[in-house]
Amino acid sequence: MEEKKHRGLAIGALQEKIGEKAESAASSGKELAGHAVEALQEKIGDKAENAIGNVMENTRFEAPELLIRPGQGVSQQLPEMELRQWYRVPVEGGKTADGSEYHIYVRRGTTDHLCVFLSGGGIAWNPYTAARPVTGGRVLAWHPNYYWSNLRPFTQFFNIGVGITDNSARRNPFRDWNFVVITYATGDMHLGRNIYHYKDEEGQDQCLYFHGYENFRMSMRISKTLFPEADKLLIAGESAGAFAVPALAEQIHQEFYPSCHDVTLFSDSALLLNKEWKKTAREVWNVREETVRDIKGRNLTLDWYRALYRRRGDQYRYLYACSVRDYLLSAFYNDVHNKTYDTDERMQRLFTRQLRDMVRALQKVTPSFGIFLYDWRRPVLYRGGTIHTMVRQPEFYLHRRGVPSMAKWLAAAVEGETQSVGLELLERKKTGRKRRIRRKKPE
Repeated sequence: MEEKKHRGLAIGALQEKIGEKAESAASSGKELAGHAVEALQEKIGDKAENAIGNVMENTRFEAPELLIRPGQGVSQQLPEMELRQWYRVPVEGGKTADGSEYHIYVRRGTTDHLCVFLSGGGIAWNPYTAARPVTGGRVLAWHPNYYWSNLRPFTQFFNIGVGITDNSARRNPFRDWNFVVITYATGDMHLGRNIYHYKDEEGQDQCLYFHGYENFRMSMRISKTLFPEADKLLIAGESAGAFAVPALAEQIHQEFYPSCHDVTLFSDSALLLNKEWKKTAREVWNVREETVRDIKGRNLTLDWYRALYRRRGDQYRYLYACSVRDYLLSAFYNDVHNKTYDTDERMQRLFTRQLRDMVRALQKVTPSFGIFLYDWRRPVLYRGGTIHTMVRQPEFYLHRRGVPSMAKWLAAAVEGETQSVGLELLERKKTGRKRRIRRKKPE
């Protein structure tokens, strides 16, 4: 009897051990399968990006090149520009993060209205993020990817021809405006003036050119050459460019278009709380000290708008837009605070709370601060979150019952009719407990 008991215990221990090994093997198998899927996704993403780039390059789809030297219109005639045609303008002395050539996009409209648009494209703030620029493969596989490091043909899709920059859409209220799209591939919010040394993923020494501010300055000189005067000025930006709007607006207006007295500022999707902003701006990007001084806390955009309003008051119109559960900004926040590049329901709810505080704070800066909130979603890649930016997306023209499209809202705002829409998307949903009904026992 005793022997049978010991044998049973031994068999049980053996079964437990086999079960643990089987579970471990299954877990390893799942992990290997997961890595294989991610590797395949990355490969597919890179191939798709290259294919699109090949279709663009040196074909009718690529914006034609226009050679402009700052000040050229004073000494000699400017080259002819077709109305509503986008041109790619190489910027002499410009540089992207990896040291390659830099260009901007310009378009001549039929009016003297001018939009200076500051493009987005991520940020880098330490050696880890510097070593992981954006690629199509990294995006598709949800591998950490933080900033565009160059302006390859593929990036034209993100800069022109969609949303506010769509020439073909007759419903576009900005179709007749002059445009200067200041492209972005330096990871520094258009503000950097530094050469940053780091090691790439293979351990090789590399340097990242935080050259955004010089690119901006040279781009504005081209803008002034092509469009010497503006009777209406819209300074707009999305993502990283949206952060830059309040930081660079005064310079754009006062230095380049001081005679314009009709100025609107618009930031789409600029919310990323980080207590290290001042250190990053000063020590990593080497931002001008007068810009760094205005950083007081974790909310960079809010600090810069507060400082700007103190100096300029109601001389400008102020506009802010954001998606209420932004999948990308919530992933960046998760990475900054938890070292995890990912988003989920919890991070998106946290982002909504942060946005609620942001909107309240902006409307305290001035009650006339126009707000546009949106919650459009797409079926893939967004992990249940809402889209990141809208002003250069197809959704720019979409509307819901009783709510104007962003296109109509922005067109009204630049004419002085500023309003706030979508604030109800921030309302807390009441989840009260259901009342339990006690049934009486039959007598």
